[in-house]
Amino acid sequence: MPFPQTLALSIFSTPNLTPHFTTSSMRSSLRFLTFSLSHHLTRPFLSSPRLPQLRLPQLRRLAVTAPEQEALRSAELESRRLRGPEVEVGELSAVPEEWRRARVAWLCKELPAHKAGMLVKILNAQRKWMTQEDAAYIIVHCLRIRENETAFKVYKWMMQRNWYRFDFALATKLADYLGKERKFSKCREVFDDIINQGRVPSESTFHILVVAYLSAPVQGCLDEACGIYNRMIQLGGYQPRLSLHNSLFKAIVSNPGILSKHYLKQAEYIFHHMVTTRLDVQKDIYAGLIWLHSYQDSIDKERIAELREAMQCAGYEEDREVLLSILRICAREGEVEEAEKTWVKLLKFESDPPALAFVYRMEAYSKVGMPMKSLDIFREMQSKLGKADVAAYNQIIEILCKAQESELAESIMADFVKSGLKPLTPSYVHLLSMYYNLELYDKLEEALSQCLEKCRPNCAIYTIYLDYLVKIGNIDKAQDIFNRMNSDAFIGVNARSCNTILSGYLSSGNHMKAEKIYDFMCLKKYEIESPLMEKLDYILSLKRKVVKRPINLKLRKEQREILIGLLLGGLRIDSDDPKRNHIIRFDFDGNSNSHYVLKSHIYRQFYEWLHPSCKPSDDNENVPDKFCTIVSSHFGFYADQFWANGEPTIPKLIHRWMSPCVLAYWYMYGGHRNSSGDIFLKIKGSQEGVENIVKKFKAMSMDCKVKRKGRVFWIGILGSNSSWFWKLVEPYMIEDRDFPEVGDETEKHDAMAAEEIKFNSD
Repeated sequence: MPFPQTLALSIFSTPNLTPHFTTSSMRSSLRFLTFSLSHHLTRPFLSSPRLPQLRLPQLRRLAVTAPEQEALRSAELESRRLRGPEVEVGELSAVPEEWRRARVAWLCKELPAHKAGMLVKILNAQRKWMTQEDAAYIIVHCLRIRENETAFKVYKWMMQRNWYRFDFALATKLADYLGKERKFSKCREVFDDIINQGRVPSESTFHILVVAYLSAPVQGCLDEACGIYNRMIQLGGYQPRLSLHNSLFKAIVSNPGILSKHYLKQAEYIFHHMVTTRLDVQKDIYAGLIWLHSYQDSIDKERIAELREAMQCAGYEEDREVLLSILRICAREGEVEEAEKTWVKLLKFESDPPALAFVYRMEAYSKVGMPMKSLDIFREMQSKLGKADVAAYNQIIEILCKAQESELAESIMADFVKSGLKPLTPSYVHLLSMYYNLELYDKLEEALSQCLEKCRPNCAIYTIYLDYLVKIGNIDKAQDIFNRMNSDAFIGVNARSCNTILSGYLSSGNHMKAEKIYDFMCLKKYEIESPLMEKLDYILSLKRKVVKRPINLKLRKEQREILIGLLLGGLRIDSDDPKRNHIIRFDFDGNSNSHYVLKSHIYRQFYEWLHPSCKPSDDNENVPDKFCTIVSSHFGFYADQFWANGEPTIPKLIHRWMSPCVLAYWYMYGGHRNSSGDIFLKIKGSQEGVENIVKKFKAMSMDCKVKRKGRVFWIGILGSNSSWFWKLVEPYMIEDRDFPEVGDETEKHDAMAAEEIKFNSD
């Protein structure tokens, strides 16, 4: 029955509850409820929630920097001034039925003490009598006492009832409170529900959700924050506050340039709105925009000149960071005169400029064909700073090798090795290329031997060595090297190495092996060089064999097992509306050493399936952190089983597919191993699906425990069980032994997350 009276009630008000109860237990419940309502705990915006949220271990972005934190504080303070619509709920004393008052009071007291499963059972038991007004009162009460998780669960339960009517004010208040507690995923659910109801969220909800995303150390949250910010302007028609502009902009420029450069359009969009709404554009905004432009593949000099002029008109002087950005641009464009002018300005700020300034000057002079001047700058750097860093060594060695100054390059390389700095691999690549071009094959062999001893070789190094072996006609040794590359998960092969070995087989007349390499390249969709294709056409035509340029893709057994393991670990599949075609989106954490090795392996394993935009046009060895497949119906089975209705699910037959290979890739993508050797596996899905996985582990003689944190389940394989798990998966593990785990920030973060999950208690 609806409440007969309503009251405009703010979240912090206390209703006048004076119902009359016939039993002492009812009176006690009401006294407790009244006390709870009148003594809410004021919690600072930046404080942690009462129950800390689980941080996702494998989806971490860079930590929030001090300037970004300062901007976030300002945005949070601003959000307190934003007011959403007031929630109207009835007074409990106005409910005529005494039994209803008693039950609502009991639910307000009882529900916060229970977890999700029991909470839903309790609510389901009240379905016959509970109305929307009752549920709304419970939600508001939970928000008053900061039991926001409970309020969210009651709200989700209420949405499933046939009597549910959308309440904009209630949804807004719930979303705002969830966002202030950094529960961005739940806040986003309510936010999306508001939009799905055909309403525009309030300004406070937009603002708070953006701040919640920016405060989360989770990869992908920055993209979501940008999307909400844009919708705030375009959909809501709101003008974001200055603090929100600054917070989002500083979050964009807080990451390394190679990652932030993709956000240039977003940064320009923020700057445009700040200017058009006549807000105060700070010096950091101008400097950040110039910094972003300096990392672009194509430098927009006119835009940079406009920004520098606008910065001067605003009364700001170019500081150290701006001058470094200008030097970076000069290095990219080979503008020596401008570089020297900027260098003079930089010396006015500090007598000992940063090492990067020397590196940019060296690069600028190398672009105009003056390698000796670059060497002089390198010596000047050593003299002024007392040492050279890794970037300087790699830069000068690259410059000298391209200039074919072999003696000088060898001398600098010797100093580099003695310094103990790492990585050495890029410099060895340039050194080997120089020896190959100069046909100094003895030195090439010697340098390769040193490289294998001192650092981790990669595909580029082995490809140069492969070129050398084919050039001198040592095809047998070249074949051994190619097979070693292909079998090593970290090294792998690429289009260039395949073309090299193919040319070797064709030149030696080994047409049978040439056909096998050709088939392999067709499978991988590697481009075959035109001269080699002409020879192949002739050879295959003699055998009356049709040249297999197009090939129907089909997932291999190993690829199928890899996909299942990655999907268990959180891999994402996108489907079109009819759900006939699908895209697999590979997303790896750039801060994790384990993901760094895994992404290279996955990139090569699924190369033939990758979208053309994800394939480099040159021999660039840098595999992106994010890449996707082509649109294909071949992934339909995996979409239906693991991503039903656009949400991660656990297939009913998952116990049939949990091979050691699947477990290995699940662990590598979405798992963690702590210092005690315990294994933790992350998975999203239903309770029933997790139980099936646990049963399968028991059938494999492994006991495990499960804990739930929000929508994520963590499966703990502890003690001796973890040893058995490791024996199963070890043959399929891909590890980078050259990087110690101690220096891996993501591993530290994973350890912290694992510590929050206590498996000792049932």
